[in-house]
Amino acid sequence: MVIRSPHLPHLVAVAILAVVPAPGRQLYAQSLPTAAPALTLSDAVARARAVAPGLRGAEASVNVANATVQSSRLLPNPTLSVAAENVLGTGRYARFGASETTFSVSMPLELGGKRAARTRVALADQANALVGVTAAKADLTLRITQAFIAVVASERRAKAANERRELFEQAERVARLRVSAGKVSPIDEQRASAQRISAAVAAERAERAANVAQANLARLIGAAQPLAVAAPWFDDTSAGSELGASGTFPSLAAADAQVAAANARVDAARSARIPDLTVSAGARRLKETNDNAAVLSLSVPLPLFNRGNAVVTRARAELDKAEADRSAVELDLAETLASARADVDNAKASAASANGPELAAAREAARIARIGYSEGKFSQLDLIEAERSLSQTQEAAIDALAAFHDARARLARLLGRLDPIYKD
Repeated sequence: MVIRSPHLPHLVAVAILAVVPAPGRQLYAQSLPTAAPALTLSDAVARARAVAPGLRGAEASVNVANATVQSSRLLPNPTLSVAAENVLGTGRYARFGASETTFSVSMPLELGGKRAARTRVALADQANALVGVTAAKADLTLRITQAFIAVVASERRAKAANERRELFEQAERVARLRVSAGKVSPIDEQRASAQRISAAVAAERAERAANVAQANLARLIGAAQPLAVAAPWFDDTSAGSELGASGTFPSLAAADAQVAAANARVDAARSARIPDLTVSAGARRLKETNDNAAVLSLSVPLPLFNRGNAVVTRARAELDKAEADRSAVELDLAETLASARADVDNAKASAASANGPELAAAREAARIARIGYSEGKFSQLDLIEAERSLSQTQEAAIDALAAFHDARARLARLLGRLDPIYKD
C-alpha cells in the first residue's frame, strides 16, 4: 500500500534534521567511559618506565659498568707459594729427610700507570652505559607517545564511523518513507541500504582498530583494558617545532662516549707495553741443619717477541674509526634535525587546514545535502557524495592531527627530551 500525505515531505525533513549535527558539535568526542581517572600521557610514560624491559636492561648495563670501575681500581692480588726441594730422591735425600721448604709471597708491581689507564677505560664504558640509559628513556618516551596518539586517533575514527553509521541508518529509513510515498524510485532505498551496510562494516573495522591500539598501549604500560585516555592537546595545533634540547643530543653523546673510550684504550695499550715487576719475599726451612733463611726475588718479563705494538696500532685504528663515526653522526644529526623540524611545520600546516576550513566546508556541504534531499531538491547521489566527502575529510583531519603530534614526538626524541612533549 502506498502512503500519500501532503505533510510527508515536511515529516521527512524533520526526521533528517533530527540527526544533523549542530555546527559547533564536537564530531570526534572520545567514546570510552570516564568513570575511572583518565590516563594522561605523563601517566603513561611514568608507568611504562616502571615496567619496560629495555630500560631495565640499560640500567643493568650501568650496574655492570659500575662494578667494572670498582674492580679496575683494585691492586692485583699477591700470590702465596710453598715449595719443597730435595725430596723423594735417593740416599740422604730419600723421602723428606733433607728437604728444604720455602714459603714465599709474590706481589706484582704495575708500572707505567696501568691501573690508572684501566680505570679510565672503565669510566669511559660507564659513561657510555649512562648515555645508553638516557637513550633508552628517550626511545621509550617516543614509543609511548606514539602509542598514545594511536589510541586517541583510533577512538576518534571509531566515534566518527559510528556517527556515520547512524546517519546512514536514518537515511535508509528516510529513503524507505520516500519510496513508500512514491516520491523516488525503489532503487534509492536499495542504494541507501548498501550505504548503511558499508558504514556498519567501516564502524566495526574502526572499533577493532581502536581495540588493538588500546591493547598495544596497555601492554606497554602494564595496564588492563579498557583504558580511558585524556588528550586535551590533540586538537591544539598552535605548538610547532620550538622544542628545546635536554642539553645534549643522545646520538652525539653516544658518539662522544665512544671516542672517549677509544682514547682511554689507546692509553691503556701504551701502558701495557711497559713490563711489570714481580717482587717475592719468603722464608726457607733447611731441615738437615734446622736453619732458617730468607728468600728474596725480583722478576721482570723480557719483551723480546711481543712488545705490544700491534695492540697499540689496533687501539689507534679504533680511535680513528670512533672519531670518523662521530663526525658522521654530527653531519647526519644536522640534516635529520632540519628535516624533522620541516616535517613538524608541514604537519602543523596540514593539520590546521584539515581541521579548519576544509572540515567546516565538508560539514556544511553535508548539512545542506541532507536538507536538500529531504525537500526533494537534491538527488540521493548528491547526498551520498556529500557524506562521502565529509567522511574522507574527517579521516584526513584525524590523520593530519596524528601526523602532527607524531612529528613533534620524533623531533623531541632527536633533541633528547626525556619528558613527554605535552603537559596534561
